[in-house]
Amino acid sequence: MNSFVDFAFLDSGTGGIPYMKELKKMSPESRCVYLGDTAHFPYGQKSAEQITECASGAVSLIIKKWNPRAIVIACNTISVTSLSELRKSFAPLPIVGTVPAIRLGAKVTQNKKIGLLATNATVNNPYNKKLISDFAQGCDVFSRGDPDLISFIEHSLFTATASERLDAVRPAVDYFKECGCDTIILGCTHFTHIYADVQKAAGDDIKVVDSRDGVAKQALRVERECDGGAVLQSEHGCKELVQDMSFFATSAPPRQKREYKLLCSNFCIPWGGVVR
Repeated sequence: MNSFVDFAFLDSGTGGIPYMKELKKMSPESRCVYLGDTAHFPYGQKSAEQITECASGAVSLIIKKWNPRAIVIACNTISVTSLSELRKSFAPLPIVGTVPAIRLGAKVTQNKKIGLLATNATVNNPYNKKLISDFAQGCDVFSRGDPDLISFIEHSLFTATASERLDAVRPAVDYFKECGCDTIILGCTHFTHIYADVQKAAGDDIKVVDSRDGVAKQALRVERECDGGAVLQSEHGCKELVQDMSFFATSAPPRQKREYKLLCSNFCIPWGGVVR
C-alpha cells in the first residue's frame, strides 16, 4: 500500500468529511486522511486559548502519524481562532483554513438579508465580524450559534430518521425566516451534513451556501504551489501506512464507535480507528 498522504483534514468531529469528499471529487489522484479530534469535541464552546491548544495537539498528532504534504483545517472555529498560530508553529507545512462563506452569501442574496449558522465561537470571533465588514457591506447578517444542532449532528444524525433531521434543523431555519433572510450560510462544517435538510426546511425561496468548493480549490492550489509539505516528508518520512480517505478519531466510546463505523459506511470511506 502506498503510504504517501497528500492532504490531512482536521475537525473536532465528523464535520469536515464532506470537504474531504469534495477535494477527492476534484482531484481523484490525491491521497487523503481525516482526523476528528473527538476527545476535545466540541471546540465551539471552548475559549480561544483552549481551541489553539487542542488544535495544535491534533496537528502534531497528524504530522507524527501521517506527515501529509498539506493540512486542511476543515473547521470554521479553529480557522477563525487559531489558523495564524498554527501556520507559525508548523511552518513550512501548508495549512489551509475554512471560514464562513460570507463573500459567497453576499453575492447570491437578493434582499441583502443573510443568515449565518455557526458555532458560538465563530459567531463571536472578531475575524468573522471582519469578514462581514469586508465582504457583506450593505447586508444585514443575522448570526445564530447553535451548539445543540452541532451535538445532534455529531452524536445522533447518522441514526436519525428523515423527520428527526428536519425537526432538528427547523428552529434555526425558522429563526432565519423570521429575520427575512433569503440566504443561509452554513458557517460550521458539521452543517454540511444537513445541507439538504436545511434546504428542504428553508424552501425554494432561500438559498443555502457553504464553503466546500472554495476550500477544496484553495487546498489544491496551495499544495501544488508550495513544497513545505515535501520538505517535512523528506525530513521525517511517513510514520504509518494509511488507507486513502480513512477517518480516524482521538476518542470513540462504544456507542460512538458504532456510529462512526456507520458514518464511514454511508460515505464509503474506511474507518481507521482511534489514534492518540
